[in-house]
Amino acid sequence: MTTIRTFASGSSGNAALFSCGETHLLIDMGVSCRRLCQSLAALGLTPDRLAGVFITHEHGDHTGGLATYIKKYRTPIFCTPAVSRQLAYRLAGIEPLLRPVELGERVSLGGADMDILPTSHDCRDSAACHFHTPEGRVGYLTDSGYIPQETGEHLLGADLLVLESNHDVDMLLAGPYPFSLKKRVLGPQGHLSNDAAAAYAVASVRAGTRAVLLAHLSDENNTPRRALDTVGRALAEAGLTVRLAAAPKDAVSETLTLEAAGCSE
Repeated sequence: MTTIRTFASGSSGNAALFSCGETHLLIDMGVSCRRLCQSLAALGLTPDRLAGVFITHEHGDHTGGLATYIKKYRTPIFCTPAVSRQLAYRLAGIEPLLRPVELGERVSLGGADMDILPTSHDCRDSAACHFHTPEGRVGYLTDSGYIPQETGEHLLGADLLVLESNHDVDMLLAGPYPFSLKKRVLGPQGHLSNDAAAAYAVASVRAGTRAVLLAHLSDENNTPRRALDTVGRALAEAGLTVRLAAAPKDAVSETLTLEAAGCSE
């Protein structure tokens, strides 16, 4: 059985867990080591059961828990070479744990394979991931101003899809952010809007996606209801039905599950 869930999702911290049988991979570590261990324990897991940690990019809301974690645990840390260099520069003692992987390469995790794919964010070599399992495919894409063609083609139709739906454009434009920050969020190295998420969700569901979890929602410029309404309306207008949910900021999300017989809770 293959599952994916978020432990936290938003501008203050991000972490998710992908599991395929006895293979477990943490995606990002933007929450405290203590909170991470508590979330794992609630699932009957400990850090020594992890096959690895995949860091999508260097920003603090995706790496904030690493400094404490690496003092206690020796989990392999997968990331792109540019992210690896940044982590080695910032965190003493992390270098032996780093497993740099070039964009476009595949990592074998035992029970599953993971492709590392490019995103477009304001740091070097930020990445999405695409899992291949015996039950099907799982995609994870956040922190991207737009979806690069290579990444969009690879993730299209993934059975389970975690997809950034960061902001409502009208809320962002009318909100309290300074102009420079609004420009960054809206730019090609910023974040996906609800409308952008909706367009890709429609294409992906048409290609076979069975469940979509909207992620990395902005506290200031979005709400779960707005994100769900925008994406849900686009799917309905296209005549498509899919399991759709929004990841909460500070709690474990619902679990998307993929079994040989299909998608379930």
